[in-house]
Amino acid sequence: MSSLLLAVIGISIFLLGYRYYAKFIAEKIYKLDANYVTPAHKYKDGVDFVPTNRFVLWGHHFSSVAGAAPIVGPAIAVYWGWLPAVIWVILGTVFAAGVHDFGALVLSVRNKGQSVGTIANKLIGHRAKILFLFIILILVLMVNAVFAWVIANLFVSFPASVLSVFIQIPLAIWMGYAVYKKSRSMLLPSIVALAFMYGAAILASQFDVLQIDLVKWFGGEENTVMFGLNGVSMAFFVWIIVLMVYVYIASTLPVWKLLQPRDYINSHQLVLGLVILYLGVLFTNPEITAPAVNSGADISMWPLLFITIACGAISGFHGLVASGTSSKQLDKESDAKFVGYLGAVGEGMLALLAIIAVTTFFATGADFTAAYNSFAAASAGGLGNFIGGAGVLASGVGIPANIASTIVAVIVISFAATSLDTSVRLMRYIISELGTEYKLPALTKAHVATTIAVGTSAMLVLLPEGPNGFGSGGYLLWPLFGTSNQLLAGISLLLVSIWLKKQGRNFMPTFIPMVFVLFMTVWAMGKQVIFEWSGAGAADTNVLLFIFGALILGFALWIIIEAFQVLSKKQDPSDMDKTA
Repeated sequence: MSSLLLAVIGISIFLLGYRYYAKFIAEKIYKLDANYVTPAHKYKDGVDFVPTNRFVLWGHHFSSVAGAAPIVGPAIAVYWGWLPAVIWVILGTVFAAGVHDFGALVLSVRNKGQSVGTIANKLIGHRAKILFLFIILILVLMVNAVFAWVIANLFVSFPASVLSVFIQIPLAIWMGYAVYKKSRSMLLPSIVALAFMYGAAILASQFDVLQIDLVKWFGGEENTVMFGLNGVSMAFFVWIIVLMVYVYIASTLPVWKLLQPRDYINSHQLVLGLVILYLGVLFTNPEITAPAVNSGADISMWPLLFITIACGAISGFHGLVASGTSSKQLDKESDAKFVGYLGAVGEGMLALLAIIAVTTFFATGADFTAAYNSFAAASAGGLGNFIGGAGVLASGVGIPANIASTIVAVIVISFAATSLDTSVRLMRYIISELGTEYKLPALTKAHVATTIAVGTSAMLVLLPEGPNGFGSGGYLLWPLFGTSNQLLAGISLLLVSIWLKKQGRNFMPTFIPMVFVLFMTVWAMGKQVIFEWSGAGAADTNVLLFIFGALILGFALWIIIEAFQVLSKKQDPSDMDKTA
């Protein structure tokens, strides 16, 4: 199969979806109103509620939802073959992710910029709100732990990337000051910042003195530093502490000081990275050596395909970002299509590229099937296979392999860091909401809630006995991430469907993907909870997964039952055509 042909087909469908289907949704279903006063204007506070240019906001939204997941998920899911993964990415983006992200953004804007968890109280009931908030809390905790784990490991594995990533922070702060205090355009400073970042990456790839290699500083794998930790583990520990300090500060600063400008830089990073890698596909047209359908894959696990590829097809985390931060920055309601739907399209293009990079990386089909001989092997090697494959594609446009690998690592780290501090900010919001709900005023304080969010995330990722040794504690609950994430997406679509029905509008465009996502996710999660994580003699890790999995599944089913009862009620004419 020609990788170029696959890329052309996928991109064409994405663009047609945005041009026609998104327009239909915007005009006929969500009925956007450019004159509606958005929460960014109504509750403007200069911290969270900040009216923002749609291009800048798209940069924040796109960067926050992209993270490492649309790379890691597809890189693992090709275990079943490239064809099922491509079909789910393309159709999921156009008919599910775009509608979901767009809908969560509009729903929040029409409800004072509230999160989907809070809106559940209004549309379904108070009990659903509390259950929903706990599901979200567990999800963002897993996002925090795993993305911190990914970043720290990439810093250890690619020390040439560290300088470039840290240079971005003061550059973003300078941009924020220039734009919001001096009323300057953000485009030129962003391009300058990107040039500095990539210049640092190129220099660090060539000169060891510019590489921040903590493993070498601590004496390598053979040297025991303290508490029985060798140089590698100690380097990982230090990077986690540094990340947690950074994310604490970043998630409490006003969004214009760091979050928006850094995300705008990252959006240009990803666009440039996509252009370079797709040009690599154009110039080299590598053959896809992986099978269209992997006959050696465990067919009984195939429902997991739809949760392994979450970001890149549809992801509940996107709804949290849309309703948690993006809705508070939307300048005009008519910008919601550009920010929400096009953000999903951008992530679909990244997921498609990840599939191409991995499936063209292996010299032969036999090499691919040897590397992907089990789902566990695919999970362990997926990210590394993408970085290797992306490096090969980048070399197709004349970039040396070592520089290409560093730049790809910088891109992955930058997006994971963006998702990490956005997720911590969202976790702070949720903890504050629960504090208000249970009359615990201390939890409503920003720094108290952020301390809890950062502290619990650090504790999870640094559990001393993770499945892969010290520092892999974030993966104890990782099998729950995909399922809880997709449950959240399905429930968010259900909320949008209820809202649309209350407005007297056609809710089928959200209802149909909601049914599919919930069916596949409940099937996959039920299979895991009942057949994989329960039973006598289960490992301690499986017992923990069983407890959390059963709770999340129970909460979700409870919400779904109550929501369907609301959805099945006869329409009250007084609910129709309400705009707030």
